[in-house]
Amino acid sequence: MLYANGQNDLAAQVLGEFVAGLTPGQGEPLWLMLIDLYKLTGKRAEFDERVIAYARSFEKSPPPWDVADAPAAGSTAPAAPAVALGTALTDQVAKQFDRVREAARKSGAVRIDLSRLRSADEVGCALLRTLISDLKSASVAIRLAGAGTVANMLRGQVMAGRRENQQMWLLLLDMLQQTDDIERFEEVALDYAITFEESPPSWEPKAVAELASTTAELVSAVQMDDGFVLEGEILGANAEAVRRLAAFAAERGRVDVDCSRLRRIDFVCAGALFNVLAQLQGQGKLIVLKDVNAMVAALLRVMGVDQVARLQLRT
Repeated sequence: MLYANGQNDLAAQVLGEFVAGLTPGQGEPLWLMLIDLYKLTGKRAEFDERVIAYARSFEKSPPPWDVADAPAAGSTAPAAPAVALGTALTDQVAKQFDRVREAARKSGAVRIDLSRLRSADEVGCALLRTLISDLKSASVAIRLAGAGTVANMLRGQVMAGRRENQQMWLLLLDMLQQTDDIERFEEVALDYAITFEESPPSWEPKAVAELASTTAELVSAVQMDDGFVLEGEILGANAEAVRRLAAFAAERGRVDVDCSRLRRIDFVCAGALFNVLAQLQGQGKLIVLKDVNAMVAALLRVMGVDQVARLQLRT
């Protein structure tokens, strides 16, 4: 509970006192919570000391130090704001994009999930291209999820030789760059040149390389048939991830939620998560929270999440 409220040092102190009073071989869940806490807060020296004691107490190998758990040196920046678009890319997204633009410029990063898009028109495509261009000009780090889905959708809406929907063509080329699909890009670029009698945008491998490392995580999550990812810190003002999970699960009977990179969740969002999972359970759906760290799992159990979803701790 202390960890959920951001009181890391006090949480470590309380756990340390509990563990110190245990006899060898007892209280393994508490040991694992303390070890996870040291990893999550980047305290390598304390971690190393504690895992040696763990190995002696339980006579087995301790959990390894996981670099993915440890915070980057000197990093205190909050998670990037995230936005998930609906099913249609039209002029109706203009106000939403204005809010995204403002939030992204303040934070320096943004995540845009395009995976639910099923249709687009010329105005909507122009708005998305302008948003991406503006954010790049402002040196905002952009994470795009679902670029491949959008590319496939747009490819079915354009026709070579028909001189219309130029913004749609250009967005299609943009999305193909995001997916690093140079063969399809060159094919579409040739069709574009023939259709509009002008040179198409050039392939920019550097831009793809810059985005590849930041988009891979999100893209892999949304392209799985039954998978979803909860990551980072889900705090009171960042319950969007919980709402996205509800939307993702709406059309599925089972969802495996990858929590391996979920560092922290607070009481407000844990309560929101419980409510969503309870509703999904009532609809006959199975939600499996996988690879949950011990600190997060402790709070989820207190909140009753393990009663409405399957909870699997990280091994």
